[in-house]
Amino acid sequence: MENMFRLIDNDQEVATNRCIWVNGPVIVGAGPSGLATAACLREQNVPFVVLERADCIASLWQKRTYDRLKLHLPKQFCQLPKMPFPESFPEYPTKRQFIDYLESYASRFDISPKFNECVQTARFDETSGLWRVKTVSDAESTRTEVEYICRWLVVATGENAERVMPEIEGLSEFTGEVIHACDYKSGEKFAGKKVLVVGCGNSGMEVSLDLANHLAKPSMVVRSSVHVMPREIMGKSTFELAMKMLKWFPLWLVDKILLVLCWFVLGNIEKYGLKRPEMGPMELKSAKGKTPVLDIGALEKIRSGKIDVVPGVKRFNGNRVELVNGEELDVDSVVLATGYRSNVPYWLQESEFFAKNGFPKTAIGNSGWKGRTGLYAVGFTRRGLSGASMDAVNIAQDIGSVWKLETKQPTKRSTTSHRRCISQQF
Repeated sequence: MENMFRLIDNDQEVATNRCIWVNGPVIVGAGPSGLATAACLREQNVPFVVLERADCIASLWQKRTYDRLKLHLPKQFCQLPKMPFPESFPEYPTKRQFIDYLESYASRFDISPKFNECVQTARFDETSGLWRVKTVSDAESTRTEVEYICRWLVVATGENAERVMPEIEGLSEFTGEVIHACDYKSGEKFAGKKVLVVGCGNSGMEVSLDLANHLAKPSMVVRSSVHVMPREIMGKSTFELAMKMLKWFPLWLVDKILLVLCWFVLGNIEKYGLKRPEMGPMELKSAKGKTPVLDIGALEKIRSGKIDVVPGVKRFNGNRVELVNGEELDVDSVVLATGYRSNVPYWLQESEFFAKNGFPKTAIGNSGWKGRTGLYAVGFTRRGLSGASMDAVNIAQDIGSVWKLETKQPTKRSTTSHRRCISQQF
Protein backbone atom coordinates (compact mmCIF):
# COMPACT_ATOMS: atom_id res chain seq x y z
CA MET A 1 0.00 0.00 0.00
CA GLU A 2 2.83 2.38 0.85
CA ASN A 3 4.09 2.54 -2.75
CA MET A 4 0.77 4.05 -3.86
CA PHE A 5 1.80 7.37 -2.33
CA ARG A 6 4.60 9.71 -3.12
CA LEU A 7 5.53 12.62 -0.87
CA ILE A 8 6.08 15.69 -3.03
CA ASP A 9 6.95 19.31 -2.57
CA ASN A 10 7.06 22.22 -4.98
CA ASP A 11 10.38 21.17 -6.50
CA GLN A 12 9.53 17.56 -7.27
CA GLU A 13 7.87 16.02 -10.29
CA VAL A 14 4.44 14.48 -9.67
CA ALA A 15 4.25 10.83 -10.67
CA THR A 16 1.17 9.38 -12.34
CA ASN A 17 0.16 7.26 -9.38
CA ARG A 18 -3.23 6.31 -8.15
CA CYS A 19 -2.90 8.60 -5.14
CA ILE A 20 -0.45 11.39 -4.33
CA TRP A 21 0.13 13.04 -0.97
CA VAL A 22 0.81 16.77 -1.33
CA ASN A 23 2.94 18.27 1.41
CA GLY A 24 1.10 21.60 1.39
CA PRO A 25 -2.00 23.04 -0.29
CA VAL A 26 -3.45 22.08 -3.65
CA ILE A 27 -4.39 25.14 -5.71
CA VAL A 28 -7.03 24.54 -8.38
CA GLY A 29 -6.55 27.03 -11.22
CA ALA A 30 -3.48 28.68 -12.78
CA GLY A 31 -5.00 32.02 -13.64
CA PRO A 32 -3.96 35.28 -11.95
CA SER A 33 -5.64 34.23 -8.67
CA GLY A 34 -3.88 30.87 -8.52
CA LEU A 35 -0.53 32.36 -9.49
CA ALA A 36 -0.83 35.09 -6.86
CA THR A 37 -1.59 32.54 -4.15
CA ALA A 38 1.29 30.33 -5.23
CA ALA A 39 3.72 33.26 -5.20
CA CYS A 40 2.64 34.31 -1.71
CA LEU A 41 2.97 30.72 -0.48
CA ARG A 42 6.45 30.59 -2.01
CA GLU A 43 7.38 33.67 0.04
CA GLN A 44 6.13 31.81 3.13
CA ASN A 45 8.25 28.75 2.19
CA VAL A 46 5.12 26.60 2.00
CA PRO A 47 5.20 23.90 -0.73
CA PHE A 48 2.18 23.60 -3.02
CA VAL A 49 0.81 22.01 -6.19
CA VAL A 50 -1.14 23.97 -8.81
CA LEU A 51 -3.62 22.03 -10.96
CA GLU A 52 -4.73 23.51 -14.29
CA ARG A 53 -7.15 21.96 -16.78
CA ALA A 54 -5.71 23.87 -19.76
CA ASP A 55 -2.23 23.60 -21.26
CA CYS A 56 -1.08 27.07 -20.19
CA ILE A 57 -1.37 29.61 -17.42
CA ALA A 58 -4.16 32.20 -17.59
CA SER A 59 -6.04 30.26 -20.28
CA LEU A 60 -8.99 32.68 -20.11
CA TRP A 61 -6.67 35.52 -21.14
CA GLN A 62 -4.69 33.51 -23.65
CA LYS A 63 -7.49 31.64 -25.40
CA ARG A 64 -10.85 33.25 -24.63
CA THR A 65 -10.40 36.98 -25.09
CA TYR A 66 -10.58 39.28 -28.13
CA ASP A 67 -7.50 40.77 -29.73
CA ARG A 68 -8.09 44.44 -28.89
CA LEU A 69 -8.58 43.81 -25.17
CA LYS A 70 -6.77 46.02 -22.70
CA LEU A 71 -7.02 46.20 -18.93
CA HIS A 72 -9.91 48.50 -18.07
CA LEU A 73 -8.25 49.73 -14.87
CA PRO A 74 -4.82 51.36 -14.42
CA LYS A 75 -2.03 48.86 -14.03
CA GLN A 76 -1.40 49.66 -10.36
CA PHE A 77 -4.82 48.17 -9.57
CA CYS A 78 -4.13 45.01 -11.58
CA GLN A 79 -0.64 43.94 -10.53
CA LEU A 80 -0.20 40.79 -8.46
CA PRO A 81 1.56 40.66 -5.06
CA LYS A 82 5.34 40.95 -4.83
CA MET A 83 5.89 42.08 -8.45
CA PRO A 84 4.75 45.35 -10.09
CA PHE A 85 4.28 45.82 -13.81
CA PRO A 86 7.35 46.98 -15.76
CA GLU A 87 7.62 50.78 -15.83
CA SER A 88 7.70 50.60 -19.63
CA PHE A 89 4.13 49.27 -19.74
CA PRO A 90 1.41 51.82 -20.49
CA GLU A 91 -1.19 52.77 -17.89
CA TYR A 92 -3.64 50.31 -19.46
CA PRO A 93 -1.60 47.27 -20.57
CA THR A 94 -2.70 45.28 -23.60
CA LYS A 95 -3.80 41.67 -23.48
CA ARG A 96 -0.39 40.53 -24.76
CA GLN A 97 1.47 42.65 -22.22
CA PHE A 98 -0.63 41.26 -19.38
CA ILE A 99 0.03 37.68 -20.51
CA ASP A 100 3.76 38.42 -20.72
CA TYR A 101 3.59 39.84 -17.19
CA LEU A 102 1.86 36.69 -15.88
CA GLU A 103 4.41 34.42 -17.57
CA SER A 104 7.26 36.43 -16.05
CA TYR A 105 5.48 36.26 -12.70
CA ALA A 106 5.25 32.46 -12.85
CA SER A 107 8.90 32.24 -13.84
CA ARG A 108 10.10 34.58 -11.09
CA PHE A 109 8.35 32.61 -8.35
CA ASP A 110 9.14 29.22 -9.89
CA ILE A 111 5.49 28.25 -10.34
CA SER A 112 5.11 25.13 -12.50
CA PRO A 113 1.45 24.09 -12.70
CA LYS A 114 0.38 20.54 -13.55
CA PHE A 115 -1.24 21.26 -16.89
CA ASN A 116 -4.04 19.29 -18.57
CA GLU A 117 -5.32 18.03 -15.21
CA CYS A 118 -9.04 18.63 -14.93
CA VAL A 119 -10.46 18.31 -11.44
CA GLN A 120 -13.45 15.98 -11.40
CA THR A 121 -14.27 16.03 -7.70
CA ALA A 122 -12.89 17.48 -4.48
CA ARG A 123 -14.26 16.44 -1.12
CA PHE A 124 -13.22 16.63 2.49
CA ASP A 125 -12.64 13.23 4.14
CA GLU A 126 -13.95 13.49 7.68
CA THR A 127 -12.14 10.31 8.78
CA SER A 128 -8.65 11.42 7.82
CA GLY A 129 -9.27 15.18 8.08
CA LEU A 130 -7.85 15.69 4.59
CA TRP A 131 -9.02 16.80 1.15
CA ARG A 132 -9.23 14.29 -1.70
CA VAL A 133 -8.95 15.89 -5.13
CA LYS A 134 -9.52 13.63 -8.16
CA THR A 135 -8.28 14.71 -11.58
CA VAL A 136 -8.41 13.36 -15.11
CA SER A 137 -5.81 14.09 -17.77
CA ASP A 138 -6.22 13.28 -21.46
CA ALA A 139 -2.88 14.67 -22.52
CA GLU A 140 -1.09 12.85 -25.35
CA SER A 141 -4.13 10.62 -25.97
CA THR A 142 -3.57 8.85 -22.66
CA ARG A 143 -6.26 9.09 -20.01
CA THR A 144 -4.74 9.31 -16.54
CA GLU A 145 -6.63 9.52 -13.27
CA VAL A 146 -4.89 10.86 -10.19
CA GLU A 147 -6.11 11.55 -6.68
CA TYR A 148 -4.29 14.22 -4.68
CA ILE A 149 -4.48 14.13 -0.89
CA CYS A 150 -3.87 17.40 0.92
CA ARG A 151 -4.59 19.28 4.11
CA TRP A 152 -5.49 22.56 2.43
CA LEU A 153 -7.50 23.20 -0.74
CA VAL A 154 -7.43 26.59 -2.49
CA VAL A 155 -10.15 27.21 -5.06
CA ALA A 156 -8.75 29.61 -7.67
CA THR A 157 -10.93 28.80 -10.68
CA GLY A 158 -12.42 32.29 -10.58
CA GLU A 159 -15.69 33.99 -11.36
CA ASN A 160 -15.42 33.43 -15.12
CA ALA A 161 -14.66 29.72 -15.49
CA GLU A 162 -17.57 28.82 -17.80
CA ARG A 163 -19.43 30.77 -20.45
CA VAL A 164 -23.13 31.53 -19.95
CA MET A 165 -25.28 30.49 -22.91
CA PRO A 166 -28.75 32.08 -22.81
CA GLU A 167 -31.87 30.13 -23.66
CA ILE A 168 -33.64 32.14 -26.38
CA GLU A 169 -36.45 30.71 -28.44
CA GLY A 170 -35.30 29.79 -31.95
CA LEU A 171 -31.61 30.50 -31.34
CA SER A 172 -30.59 26.92 -32.10
CA GLU A 173 -32.30 27.19 -35.52
CA PHE A 174 -30.75 30.55 -36.40
CA THR A 175 -29.29 30.24 -39.90
CA GLY A 176 -26.32 32.55 -39.35
CA GLU A 177 -23.19 32.24 -37.23
CA VAL A 178 -23.59 32.23 -33.44
CA ILE A 179 -20.55 32.59 -31.18
CA HIS A 180 -19.94 33.47 -27.55
CA ALA A 181 -17.79 36.51 -26.81
CA CYS A 182 -15.06 34.18 -25.53
CA ASP A 183 -14.66 32.91 -29.12
CA TYR A 184 -14.69 36.39 -30.66
CA LYS A 185 -11.25 37.61 -31.74
CA SER A 186 -11.72 40.50 -34.16
CA GLY A 187 -14.43 42.26 -36.16
CA GLU A 188 -12.41 41.96 -39.36
CA LYS A 189 -14.34 38.96 -40.72
CA PHE A 190 -17.69 40.66 -39.95
CA ALA A 191 -17.08 43.71 -42.18
CA GLY A 192 -20.31 44.71 -43.91
CA LYS A 193 -22.41 42.22 -41.91
CA LYS A 194 -25.34 42.86 -39.60
CA VAL A 195 -24.27 41.56 -36.20
CA LEU A 196 -26.48 41.26 -33.13
CA VAL A 197 -24.49 41.61 -29.89
CA VAL A 198 -26.49 40.18 -26.99
CA GLY A 199 -25.30 41.88 -23.81
CA CYS A 200 -24.22 45.38 -22.82
CA GLY A 201 -21.54 44.84 -20.20
CA ASN A 202 -17.90 45.74 -20.75
CA SER A 203 -17.49 42.85 -23.22
CA GLY A 204 -20.66 43.66 -25.14
CA MET A 205 -19.72 47.33 -25.41
CA GLU A 206 -16.18 46.60 -26.53
CA VAL A 207 -17.20 43.92 -29.04
CA SER A 208 -19.74 46.34 -30.51
CA LEU A 209 -17.07 49.04 -30.73
CA ASP A 210 -14.65 46.66 -32.42
CA LEU A 211 -17.32 45.59 -34.92
CA ALA A 212 -18.10 49.23 -35.76
CA ASN A 213 -14.41 49.98 -36.22
CA HIS A 214 -14.24 47.12 -38.73
CA LEU A 215 -17.23 48.51 -40.68
CA ALA A 216 -19.72 45.92 -39.49
CA LYS A 217 -23.26 46.97 -38.56
CA PRO A 218 -23.69 46.03 -34.89
CA SER A 219 -26.94 46.14 -32.94
CA MET A 220 -26.40 45.84 -29.19
CA VAL A 221 -29.13 44.28 -27.05
CA VAL A 222 -29.78 46.15 -23.79
CA ARG A 223 -32.36 44.26 -21.74
CA SER A 224 -31.99 46.07 -18.42
CA SER A 225 -30.50 49.17 -16.86
CA VAL A 226 -26.75 49.71 -16.92
CA HIS A 227 -24.25 52.18 -15.48
CA VAL A 228 -21.97 53.54 -18.20
CA MET A 229 -19.10 55.67 -16.94
CA PRO A 230 -16.11 57.28 -18.68
CA ARG A 231 -12.90 55.37 -18.12
CA GLU A 232 -11.27 58.66 -17.13
CA ILE A 233 -12.55 61.94 -15.71
CA MET A 234 -10.37 65.03 -16.15
CA GLY A 235 -7.44 62.83 -17.09
CA LYS A 236 -7.74 60.64 -14.00
CA SER A 237 -8.99 57.05 -13.78
CA THR A 238 -12.65 57.03 -12.73
CA PHE A 239 -11.99 53.95 -10.62
CA GLU A 240 -9.02 55.57 -8.89
CA LEU A 241 -11.07 58.71 -8.25
CA ALA A 242 -13.85 56.63 -6.68
CA MET A 243 -11.40 54.75 -4.46
CA LYS A 244 -9.91 58.01 -3.19
CA MET A 245 -13.32 59.52 -2.45
CA LEU A 246 -14.41 56.41 -0.55
CA LYS A 247 -11.64 57.12 1.97
CA TRP A 248 -13.33 60.37 2.94
CA PHE A 249 -17.00 60.15 1.99
CA PRO A 250 -19.82 57.65 2.50
CA LEU A 251 -20.65 55.38 -0.43
CA TRP A 252 -23.97 57.10 -1.25
CA LEU A 253 -22.26 60.48 -1.55
CA VAL A 254 -19.50 59.08 -3.75
CA ASP A 255 -22.20 57.68 -6.06
CA LYS A 256 -23.91 61.07 -6.22
CA ILE A 257 -20.63 62.80 -7.14
CA LEU A 258 -19.77 60.17 -9.76
CA LEU A 259 -23.18 60.44 -11.42
CA VAL A 260 -22.92 64.22 -11.60
CA LEU A 261 -19.47 63.93 -13.16
CA CYS A 262 -20.74 61.28 -15.60
CA TRP A 263 -23.55 63.63 -16.64
CA PHE A 264 -21.07 66.41 -17.43
CA VAL A 265 -18.73 64.10 -19.35
CA LEU A 266 -21.19 61.80 -21.12
CA GLY A 267 -24.43 63.77 -21.11
CA ASN A 268 -27.85 62.13 -20.98
CA ILE A 269 -27.24 58.53 -22.10
CA GLU A 270 -30.81 57.41 -21.43
CA LYS A 271 -31.99 58.98 -24.69
CA TYR A 272 -29.83 56.37 -26.45
CA GLY A 273 -31.58 53.48 -24.70
CA LEU A 274 -29.08 53.18 -21.84
CA LYS A 275 -31.16 53.60 -18.71
CA ARG A 276 -29.28 53.90 -15.44
CA PRO A 277 -30.20 51.68 -12.45
CA GLU A 278 -31.83 53.28 -9.42
CA MET A 279 -28.92 52.10 -7.28
CA GLY A 280 -25.66 54.02 -7.69
CA PRO A 281 -22.67 52.43 -9.46
CA MET A 282 -20.53 51.81 -6.38
CA GLU A 283 -23.48 50.68 -4.26
CA LEU A 284 -24.56 48.29 -7.02
CA LYS A 285 -21.04 46.89 -7.24
CA SER A 286 -20.82 46.48 -3.47
CA ALA A 287 -24.30 44.98 -3.00
CA LYS A 288 -24.66 42.80 -6.08
CA GLY A 289 -21.21 42.59 -7.62
CA LYS A 290 -22.38 44.19 -10.87
CA THR A 291 -19.53 46.09 -12.49
CA PRO A 292 -20.18 49.44 -14.22
CA VAL A 293 -19.27 49.72 -17.89
CA LEU A 294 -16.19 51.87 -18.45
CA ASP A 295 -16.63 53.50 -21.85
CA ILE A 296 -13.64 53.55 -24.18
CA GLY A 297 -15.39 54.82 -27.31
CA ALA A 298 -18.60 52.84 -27.77
CA LEU A 299 -20.82 55.78 -26.72
CA GLU A 300 -19.42 57.92 -29.54
CA LYS A 301 -20.37 55.18 -32.02
CA ILE A 302 -23.84 54.94 -30.48
CA ARG A 303 -24.35 58.70 -30.82
CA SER A 304 -23.23 58.61 -34.45
CA GLY A 305 -25.56 55.71 -35.25
CA LYS A 306 -22.76 53.26 -36.02
CA ILE A 307 -23.93 51.10 -33.11
CA ASP A 308 -27.67 50.59 -32.70
CA VAL A 309 -29.11 49.99 -29.24
CA VAL A 310 -32.10 47.63 -29.23
CA PRO A 311 -34.28 46.14 -26.46
CA GLY A 312 -34.37 42.48 -25.39
CA VAL A 313 -34.75 39.56 -27.80
CA LYS A 314 -38.07 37.69 -27.87
CA ARG A 315 -37.24 34.97 -30.41
CA PHE A 316 -35.22 34.06 -33.48
CA ASN A 317 -36.81 32.96 -36.74
CA GLY A 318 -34.42 31.86 -39.48
CA ASN A 319 -32.11 34.81 -40.00
CA ARG A 320 -34.49 37.26 -38.37
CA VAL A 321 -34.80 38.26 -34.74
CA GLU A 322 -37.95 39.54 -33.07
CA LEU A 323 -37.41 42.03 -30.25
CA VAL A 324 -39.62 42.43 -27.18
CA ASN A 325 -41.04 45.67 -28.62
CA GLY A 326 -42.29 43.84 -31.71
CA GLU A 327 -39.59 45.14 -34.05
CA GLU A 328 -37.86 42.61 -36.34
CA LEU A 329 -34.27 42.72 -37.57
CA ASP A 330 -32.39 40.87 -40.32
CA VAL A 331 -29.20 39.51 -38.80
CA ASP A 332 -26.18 37.78 -40.35
CA SER A 333 -24.36 36.83 -37.14
CA VAL A 334 -24.88 36.79 -33.38
CA VAL A 335 -22.27 37.41 -30.66
CA LEU A 336 -23.39 36.34 -27.19
CA ALA A 337 -21.72 38.72 -24.72
CA THR A 338 -23.75 37.08 -21.96
CA GLY A 339 -20.99 36.65 -19.43
CA TYR A 340 -19.51 33.82 -17.43
CA ARG A 341 -20.10 31.88 -14.25
CA SER A 342 -18.23 29.89 -11.65
CA ASN A 343 -17.83 26.15 -12.26
CA VAL A 344 -17.23 25.28 -8.60
CA PRO A 345 -20.59 23.50 -8.07
CA TYR A 346 -19.67 20.96 -10.76
CA TRP A 347 -16.67 19.56 -8.90
CA LEU A 348 -16.48 20.77 -5.28
CA GLN A 349 -18.53 18.55 -2.98
CA GLU A 350 -19.14 21.14 -0.27
CA SER A 351 -22.14 23.32 0.55
CA GLU A 352 -21.30 25.13 3.80
CA PHE A 353 -18.84 27.69 2.43
CA PHE A 354 -19.86 27.85 -1.24
CA ALA A 355 -23.39 28.64 -2.38
CA LYS A 356 -25.17 27.01 -5.32
CA ASN A 357 -24.06 29.82 -7.63
CA GLY A 358 -20.43 28.81 -7.15
CA PHE A 359 -19.47 31.78 -4.96
CA PRO A 360 -18.64 31.83 -1.27
CA LYS A 361 -21.74 32.73 0.70
CA THR A 362 -19.95 35.82 2.00
CA ALA A 363 -18.25 36.62 -1.30
CA ILE A 364 -19.06 40.32 -1.53
CA GLY A 365 -16.90 42.60 0.60
CA ASN A 366 -13.79 41.95 2.60
CA SER A 367 -14.59 38.37 3.64
CA GLY A 368 -15.17 35.29 1.57
CA TRP A 369 -11.65 33.87 1.33
CA LYS A 370 -11.63 31.35 4.18
CA GLY A 371 -13.93 28.44 4.93
CA ARG A 372 -13.64 25.55 7.37
CA THR A 373 -11.53 22.36 7.20
CA GLY A 374 -8.70 24.00 5.27
CA LEU A 375 -10.84 25.31 2.40
CA TYR A 376 -9.97 28.67 0.81
CA ALA A 377 -11.27 30.76 -2.10
CA VAL A 378 -9.29 33.36 -4.02
CA GLY A 379 -10.71 35.78 -6.57
CA PHE A 380 -14.39 35.41 -5.70
CA THR A 381 -15.01 38.64 -3.81
CA ARG A 382 -16.00 40.56 -7.00
CA ARG A 383 -13.18 43.06 -6.50
CA GLY A 384 -11.16 42.21 -9.60
CA LEU A 385 -7.45 41.54 -9.64
CA SER A 386 -6.76 43.76 -6.63
CA GLY A 387 -9.28 41.77 -4.58
CA ALA A 388 -7.75 38.48 -5.71
CA SER A 389 -4.32 39.74 -4.66
CA MET A 390 -5.62 40.61 -1.20
CA ASP A 391 -7.19 37.16 -0.92
CA ALA A 392 -3.89 35.54 -1.95
CA VAL A 393 -1.93 37.43 0.69
CA ASN A 394 -4.45 36.52 3.40
CA ILE A 395 -4.55 32.86 2.43
CA ALA A 396 -0.77 32.49 2.31
CA GLN A 397 -0.36 34.18 5.68
CA ASP A 398 -3.06 31.99 7.22
CA ILE A 399 -1.59 28.74 5.91
CA GLY A 400 1.96 29.95 6.46
CA SER A 401 1.39 30.69 10.13
CA VAL A 402 0.19 27.14 10.73
CA TRP A 403 2.96 25.67 8.59
CA LYS A 404 5.73 27.53 10.40
CA LEU A 405 4.32 26.71 13.83
CA GLU A 406 3.99 23.00 13.12
CA THR A 407 7.36 22.62 11.40
CA LYS A 408 9.00 23.99 14.55
CA GLN A 409 7.24 21.52 16.82
CA PRO A 410 9.22 18.30 17.46
CA THR A 411 5.96 16.41 18.00
CA LYS A 412 4.26 17.67 14.87
CA ARG A 413 1.93 15.32 13.04
CA SER A 414 3.95 13.27 10.61
CA THR A 415 3.17 12.61 6.96
CA THR A 416 3.54 8.90 7.69
CA SER A 417 0.53 8.97 10.00
CA HIS A 418 -1.42 10.82 7.31
CA ARG A 419 -0.55 8.23 4.71
CA ARG A 420 -1.38 5.35 7.02
CA CYS A 421 -4.77 6.88 7.79
CA ILE A 422 -5.55 7.26 4.08
CA SER A 423 -4.21 3.82 3.16
CA GLN A 424 -6.70 2.11 5.44
CA GLN A 425 -9.53 3.44 3.27
CA PHE A 426 -8.51 1.65 0.07
